[in-house]
Amino acid sequence: MRFSAAATAERFLPQRMALRARPLLDSIDAALFAADERGEAGRMSLIAFAVRVVSAVIAFVSQVMMARWMGPFEYGIFVLVWVTMIIIGSLACLGFHTSVIRFIPEYRQHGRLAELRGLLLSSRLFVLCASTAIAGLGMLGVWLFSPWIESYYVIPFYLGIVCLPMLALTDVLQGIARAHSWALSALLPTYITRPVLILAFMAAALALGFPADAATAILASIAATYATAVAQLVGITRRVDAGIPAGPRKIRLGHWIAVSLPIFLVESFFFLLTNADVLMVGVYLQPADVAVYFATVKTLALVHFVYFAVKAGVAQRYAEFTHGQPERLAAFARETVSWTFWPSLAMAFVILVLGKPMLTLFGPEFDAGYPLLFVLVLGVVARAAVGPCESLLTMTGNQNICAGVYAMTLALNIGLNVVLIPHFHLWGTALSTALAMMFEAAALSFVVWRRLGIVMVVFIPETRKA
Repeated sequence: MRFSAAATAERFLPQRMALRARPLLDSIDAALFAADERGEAGRMSLIAFAVRVVSAVIAFVSQVMMARWMGPFEYGIFVLVWVTMIIIGSLACLGFHTSVIRFIPEYRQHGRLAELRGLLLSSRLFVLCASTAIAGLGMLGVWLFSPWIESYYVIPFYLGIVCLPMLALTDVLQGIARAHSWALSALLPTYITRPVLILAFMAAALALGFPADAATAILASIAATYATAVAQLVGITRRVDAGIPAGPRKIRLGHWIAVSLPIFLVESFFFLLTNADVLMVGVYLQPADVAVYFATVKTLALVHFVYFAVKAGVAQRYAEFTHGQPERLAAFARETVSWTFWPSLAMAFVILVLGKPMLTLFGPEFDAGYPLLFVLVLGVVARAAVGPCESLLTMTGNQNICAGVYAMTLALNIGLNVVLIPHFHLWGTALSTALAMMFEAAALSFVVWRRLGIVMVVFIPETRKA
C-alpha cells in the first residue's frame, strides 16, 4: 500500500482537522503520487528539493569550517576563485547540459534511437574537449594578465583552472540524468558528494601539515571534483547503455550546436547574473569583504534552492508538453509557480529569523552581513513569485529572447554595482542584486505572457491568450 498524505491525516489528526485539510492533502497526493507526467515532475522536484536542502546544510557546515580554518582573508580568496571556476565550468558546456534535456525526451518519444545514441556520446565528448580548450586559454590568460592581478590570486587561479574540464563534464552528466528523470543520479554527485569530499580532503590536508590557505583548499577541491566526475561518468554511462539497445549512431552535431548556443547565452547570462555580486565585490573590495558577502549569500541559499529544485523537476515536462499540448503546458506551468513561491516565502522568513546566529558561526566578523539579508531576500522572493520562467522559455524554443532579458538584467546589475559599491560597499552590492532580480522576474513573466499566453505570476491565477 503506497503512502497517502490524506489517509495519514485521517488516521492521526482529529476528524474535523482532517476534513478541513483534505482538499490540500488531496492536491499533494495528486501532485506527488500520480502516475502521470505531473506526478513524476512533482516527485522529481520533491527529491531535488530534499537533496538541495541537505546540500545546503552540508555546504553551510563546510563553508563554516573552511572560514574557521583559513580566516576571512584566505577564505575570501578561495571563494572568489571557486565561484569563478563554477561559472566558467558551467559555461564551458556551451549549452549542451541544458539542450540534452530538450532533445533526449523528444528522441525517445519518437523512437529516434540512432540520434539518441549519437547525442549521448557526442555531448560528453564535445563538452570535455571544449572545456579542456577553455582551460588552456584560461591558463594563458592568467599568465598574460598576472602583472595586473593581485599576487595572492595568481596561484589559486592557476590551480582552479585544472578543475574546469571535470566541472563541465559533471554538468552535462547532470543534464543527461535529468532528461531521464533520474533525480538522485543528477543531483547527488554535485550537491552532496563533491562538497563532502572537499571538506574531507581539506581536513586530511591540514592533518598532514599543509598550510590553511586558499591554495590548499583549491587542491582539495581539485581532488574532490575529479573523483566525483569520474564516478558519475561511470554510473551514468552504465545506466544509459542498459536502457538503450545497441545500434548505429547518427551525429547531428551542427544542429545540436545551433540549438545549444542560444541556450548557452541564456545560461551564461543567468550564471553571471547569479554570481555577479560576488565577482563585483572581488573587483572593488578586499578578500575579507568577499568572505562576508559570500557567507551571507550562502545563508540565503536555502531560499534559492526551492526555485532550483522546481526547475530541476519540471524542465523536461515543459519540453514534452510543448509539442501539441498547449493547454496542458499552460496548466502545468501555472502550477509550478505555486510550487516555487510559497515554500520560498516560508524559507525566507526562517532565514531572516535565524540569519544572525548562522552568520556568527563563520566567525565574529561575519555577522556584519546579517542586515544585507533583508535586502537580498526581496529579490529572491520576487524571482520565486514568477516560477521557473527561464526553463519554460528555453524548453519552448524562446531561448533567444530569454537570453536578451538576461543580458539586460546582467547589464543593469553590473551598472548598479559599478555606481553603488564605491559609495555604499556591501550595501551597494546587495541593493544592486535585489533590484536586478526584481527586474528579471518582471521581464521574464511579461515575455512568457506575450509569447505563450501564460500568466506566470503567483497572485494572478487566470491564464490568458496573448
